[in-house]
Amino acid sequence: MDPLSDVLSLLKPRSYVSSGFNAGGEWSVQFAAQHQLIKCYAVVSGECWLAVEGIPEAVRLKQGDCFVLPSGRPFRLASDMAVTPVAASDFFAPARAGGVVTINGGGDFLLVGSRFAVSGSHASTLMGLLPPIGHIRKESDQSALRWSVERMMQELREQQPGSFLVLEHLAHMMLVQALRLHVEQASTMGGVGWLLGVADKQLGAAINAIHANPAHRWKLHELAERACMSRSAFAQRFKETVGTSPMEYLTRWRMLLAGDRLENSNDSISTIALSLGYESESAFSTAFKRVMGASPRRYGRGQRLVAAAG
Repeated sequence: MDPLSDVLSLLKPRSYVSSGFNAGGEWSVQFAAQHQLIKCYAVVSGECWLAVEGIPEAVRLKQGDCFVLPSGRPFRLASDMAVTPVAASDFFAPARAGGVVTINGGGDFLLVGSRFAVSGSHASTLMGLLPPIGHIRKESDQSALRWSVERMMQELREQQPGSFLVLEHLAHMMLVQALRLHVEQASTMGGVGWLLGVADKQLGAAINAIHANPAHRWKLHELAERACMSRSAFAQRFKETVGTSPMEYLTRWRMLLAGDRLENSNDSISTIALSLGYESESAFSTAFKRVMGASPRRYGRGQRLVAAAG
């Protein structure tokens, strides 16, 4: 698989709620931290402001815009940032799949989309690889999402048999499409992040190589060759763009794969270690504890206890 598919597969997103939000007049809604939730929405009509915690400036959303919030940070939607916000729980509790919430009689602004629950104790690490905001505003890019949005609106309106399953599949399509388009836009955005590395043709070739064969005993010069760059130039650009060194990225990705197998398979630690390119279980265990914060044995046992308690 490609890197984006790899990350989403480990996150195992499942549609939690697909719904709509219809507002009128002056309004402002504050959403609390979205722990292990990814939100993906499209503006059907009207305009509003989006402010995400930790992002200096609010983003103006217009009709046709789509956005993804994969980081789980608190955020706010408002007709005017000067309006005193009201907690989202006043409008949206309890969560109701397929519903359209109306604020101030509606009519001025309509938003549709889904929020996804993600699983696994490493979900926060994986979500950290995704951007705080993925904002799709180009008309040509929006057209790729329009069919999904229009079909979702139809399902929300008509509530036919099987609507829940159709909405879930549509929501997954929206999520993947939005993140894919964000990858395409990332190269012009500046900043630091994993998606910027994926979007960079040269660095992306090296990242794809790592994901295609994480068990290979990659050396820096081999990855630099994939990127058609010198070792020093590659290492510097990778660090500046992705935020970590190439070899640190390789190790972290291996440990995330290992964590998933410890959590979801009966493979032994030695089997996992060998399959990820480690000659000894002890070398693998040392790397795993450094990255994941616990030994493989304790990590695997902890995940089984969590699953049994659930």
